[in-house]
Amino acid sequence: MYAISTPIDDQYAGDGIAVRGVSYGMPSIRIDGNDLFAVYFATKKAREIIIKEKRPVCIEAISYRVGDHSTSDFSQRYRDEKEMKKWKELIEKFGSPIERMEKYLTKRGLLTPERNKKLRDDARNAVRDALKNACGELLPDVDSLFEDVYEKMPHHILEQREELRSHLRKYPNDYELEKFKNGKDFLN
Repeated sequence: MYAISTPIDDQYAGDGIAVRGVSYGMPSIRIDGNDLFAVYFATKKAREIIIKEKRPVCIEAISYRVGDHSTSDFSQRYRDEKEMKKWKELIEKFGSPIERMEKYLTKRGLLTPERNKKLRDDARNAVRDALKNACGELLPDVDSLFEDVYEKMPHHILEQREELRSHLRKYPNDYELEKFKNGKDFLN
């Protein structure tokens, strides 16, 4: 419902994105983006159309980001308490995508509360272990910032890369360069 900090109502006039697909002659559908089955079947059908008819398909999956967009975001600056309360109540009523899937699987006898707890605990531990391992790894080489964009790096990008290198050589104490794969190169 937001493009980072701008509400969709301010992003465009009209009723959502799906109607834009229609205006371009694309088959379009609006679905509950929190319903795994709706997403799966809409995507499956879209893929069939794309492959068979060689044309695009627009899927608008309605959902709501309950948290901040990123670590640099503070969504309470642009979302008021009334809005947050409304969406929190809706999500509690209908459930998050994960809760909805858990209920579905449990109701059909495919998941027990014990198995669900074990899966959640295992996933939590796997993420924690991966985070611990990742924190011990060096960050990518500083030059990787400039790679995999152009087949042949344009002159202005080469200049920018050299400007960054010069800056890092000049101000090595302002950055934690030892955390990067080639960071020590700038400390000499």
